[in-house]
Amino acid sequence: MLKLYYMQGACPLVPHTALFWTKADFEAVKVTHDELKTPEFLALNPVGSVPVLQEGDWTLTQNVAILDYLNDRYPEANIYGSGDIRARAKARQWLAFANADVYGVFGTIFAPNQFIDGEGETSQVRARAELKAVRLLTLVDEALNGQDYLTGELTIADVYFYVILRWAKAVHLDLGGLGNLEGFYLRVESNAGVQSALKQQGLLVD
Repeated sequence: MLKLYYMQGACPLVPHTALFWTKADFEAVKVTHDELKTPEFLALNPVGSVPVLQEGDWTLTQNVAILDYLNDRYPEANIYGSGDIRARAKARQWLAFANADVYGVFGTIFAPNQFIDGEGETSQVRARAELKAVRLLTLVDEALNGQDYLTGELTIADVYFYVILRWAKAVHLDLGGLGNLEGFYLRVESNAGVQSALKQQGLLVD
């Protein structure tokens, strides 16, 4: 059986949703910040981060790698959509943009003091990161002009941006000028797989 290690509300919510889309039997294991640094967890992932997908004594880390594996193993789940090769490549492009460009900016927003000391410097770093986050999310907003999802149909890339928008709401990022994002957020959240992952992580109460 597959086993997914996650932290509540973090980026593993993306493969968590994908697992529900595959209809595979799996176990979801919640870990805390402290548990990430234990010898037991570091034996699974020496970097000390989630997600981690485990199957027997085999493990796989990194969101994109896990999603590619699930897509290859369960092609009928249409993780990257049901379109042609170019449409699926576009879904991967948006996924890579979320994972490589936008994710790191939010890491700075959440922890602006990770590389610097001083209250004033920390505030300045966070403010600049927030401006960059808005600029990047503006590209998402523009891509949603005239369509419900980034490639025209729901893919796992949309779920990643749903998670990012959850973070944006948590830090009260001002996205008032980006009129397509709230409707997008609600559409993705209404998906059955997203709902199941939210409930399993304790983020949604019936």
